[in-house]
Amino acid sequence: MEISATGRLEVRITTADVGKRVSVRRLNDPAVPGEKFTDTVGVLASWDGGVLLITRKDGETVHIAESSLVAGKVVPSAPARRRGPSASYEELAHVSTRAWRPVESERLGEWELRAASGFTRRANSVLPLGDPGIPLDEALDAVRRWYGDRGLPAYIQTATGAEGTQEQLCAELERRGWVREVTAELWTGALAPLADRAEGTAVLLSREADEAWLARYQRKGVSEVALKVLGSGPSVWFATVQGASEGAAPAAIGRCVVDGRWASFAAVEVDPGQRRRGLATTVMAALAARALEEGASAAWLQVEADNTGARALYAGMGFAAHHAYHHYREPAGPASDRYGSP
Repeated sequence: MEISATGRLEVRITTADVGKRVSVRRLNDPAVPGEKFTDTVGVLASWDGGVLLITRKDGETVHIAESSLVAGKVVPSAPARRRGPSASYEELAHVSTRAWRPVESERLGEWELRAASGFTRRANSVLPLGDPGIPLDEALDAVRRWYGDRGLPAYIQTATGAEGTQEQLCAELERRGWVREVTAELWTGALAPLADRAEGTAVLLSREADEAWLARYQRKGVSEVALKVLGSGPSVWFATVQGASEGAAPAAIGRCVVDGRWASFAAVEVDPGQRRRGLATTVMAALAARALEEGASAAWLQVEADNTGARALYAGMGFAAHHAYHHYREPAGPASDRYGSP
């Protein structure tokens, strides 16, 4: 907090600081027992009508009455990252969208509208990497029409927690009634240490998702559209560890896309009866070794915020969170679980 020469706390932010990362302290409601003050750090998304909207790293938007402020200051736009390869949000956003391409896309200024017949939110949501070229309300109307024409609910994928992410857009969407359905994180890590974890278990690598691989994949009844999405990317590899008996579904599977210095990991799944045997690590290590051969040096993956098991696994492999991302659904649209994970 900002402290003056006299030792008093001071509010050193104004409405001119909207869009900057700030740290504020506010008085709590005296009727509520507990701490007297609450500290909040995030992007100042707006300051209107005596209320500040601050979007935190995890995407939560906090409403703070101007009258409750006791201290505040502008802080660096993003904290220094201590682990993982150096990368900007913009670089990772482009890499991640190339690794999971929609079947259909259209530009709206610097926004990309993506559709794939409802197969995953990522392939059926807007990626807003800049200015849509028209006022926000007009852009949102255009988005809803575009997805409505395809029989799909409108989703917008936003990011928070790194320099250049979309905290202000998150706040504007929430003010307009858009509903955040899913939050996940993009994690990064070094590739070579992961490849060094390779063990003796045989892993079959293929350029296509064959019937055996699909038998273990969590989404059943995969359509032709889904196969196109799964097979999209600059250099795609599928890994399979055979099942316990002939004809059985694989014990474990995984997918990797190599794109320049980056290798992405997804669809890492293990037979529930064979978990805690290191098979997920074995699959990822085999894919990492192949990615190294193609010149990659860094890795990224996505994990949902509430998947504690996966988060512990990836942290043990040296991965760390780079930023969070969220899927906002259009207001008054039907809630849908058709997409599964993001």
